[in-house]
Amino acid sequence: MLQLLSVFCALLICMSDVNAKEISSPKKIVSQFFDLAFVQKHPVAAAKKYISATQYIQHNPEALDGRDAFIKGFAAYVESTDYRCEIKRVIADSDIVAVHSHCKESANDIGSAVVDIFRVENKLIVEHWDVLQAVPSKSANRNTMF
Repeated sequence: MLQLLSVFCALLICMSDVNAKEISSPKKIVSQFFDLAFVQKHPVAAAKKYISATQYIQHNPEALDGRDAFIKGFAAYVESTDYRCEIKRVIADSDIVAVHSHCKESANDIGSAVVDIFRVENKLIVEHWDVLQAVPSKSANRNTMF
């Protein structure tokens, strides 16, 4: 009986370790950031919680490096407009996480297909790339962009 109890306790410890890693995984961190910032529309709170205050490298040529630049730039834009995104999929490879989303400037906007790529280090977002393509009104096929 004591041996069975020891095995059970060891299993619980392993499960809690796996669960702790999953909670703080880069995929989870980026998913929570993106949801809070662009789905729930609280980009400043999301930035303060999930983006590194000292190291945030921005690869979008129209944006400055740094968390404060994000807050003063894109976050301010999101908060003052109807900009909103719907997450379609999140793909992770180690510390790199890609979010494929459908973002719109307003409810009537057809929107854009957007892929944001983030690098996570020490449980914070430290780097960002993005690419986007406007959703066309007509398509050569019946497939969607999502």
